[in-house]
Amino acid sequence: MTLGSVQMDVRPARIAGAGLRHAIGIDVGGTKIAGGIVDLLTGRVAARQQVATGCDEGGKAVLARVSRMAHDLVAQSEQVPLAGLGVGVAELVDKQGAVFSGHRIAWQGMPVAAQLSAILPARVESDVRTAALAEARMGAGQGHSDFLYVTIGTGISAVSVRSGVPYAGSRGAALVLANGLTRHHCAQCGARTDYVLEDVASGPGLVAGYVAKGGTAQRAEDVLVAAVAGDARAVAVIDLAALRLGNALALLAGALDPGAVILGGGLGSAHGIYFAAITRELRAGLWADDPRPLPVLNAALGADAGIIGAALAAAAHFQQEPDNQPFDTRTDHHGSE
Repeated sequence: MTLGSVQMDVRPARIAGAGLRHAIGIDVGGTKIAGGIVDLLTGRVAARQQVATGCDEGGKAVLARVSRMAHDLVAQSEQVPLAGLGVGVAELVDKQGAVFSGHRIAWQGMPVAAQLSAILPARVESDVRTAALAEARMGAGQGHSDFLYVTIGTGISAVSVRSGVPYAGSRGAALVLANGLTRHHCAQCGARTDYVLEDVASGPGLVAGYVAKGGTAQRAEDVLVAAVAGDARAVAVIDLAALRLGNALALLAGALDPGAVILGGGLGSAHGIYFAAITRELRAGLWADDPRPLPVLNAALGADAGIIGAALAAAAHFQQEPDNQPFDTRTDHHGSE
């Protein structure tokens, strides 16, 4: 196989090792599973694969798809030595690589890394942290030692990146932004509104809000197109979503004092009406006496961020880079949960 401009013909790669240039990255999202062989120096992704996640079929079925993809990618590497297999998943993952939530992908309590390590030594991580790591190393985070990374797509998550390192928190749960219940009480009329931010501001949230107003949409992009065309219902849905998400991000920015806010995921990475509305509301919610010009940026790596970041996380975990740990893994057990 030719990766970059170098033709490689070496022994089969089954054991992760130090100093290797390539790793496999697989990004397991709520809608799709995407993977490839990643050049750890350039971020180039080769041998891309993508399949539907099929969350409704259960965690075992999703894991079987990931296993098949990993097998295929190892085979396509044509014996190029690989630093490991990294898997980013849209769930909570602790510092040992164990999944401990099952909001969409039912891997909670399953020995995911152990099963995948039968193919290639595997590291499982939260997808928002892997994407943030990729942006820190190779994307919009370059030049910002500290930033807030927010992914907006099928779901919404956030992570604080400190000195280029995504912060996992005490348990690995420092990413929950949009799943908690928020209650708003109107002092004038007495009405109380309960909502979950993700149900309002995510891709499915935009669609649901627009359909509830009588619009027709199957994807968030349909709502954005309608808003650009002047559909008042779509504009109202986007304005409400941006108001609530922007306010939440302003609170985080005020508490964490990041050097920049980087929006990723399918919606966050895209320029246009939603990004502009979120930026406007975020800035409006910042403390008025804060003199800093807080940059709000689109993520640079697009859909590749999760694949690249998963590979980087695996390489750092197994190669044990002493000065470049993406997460605190030095006491973890390789290839186990």
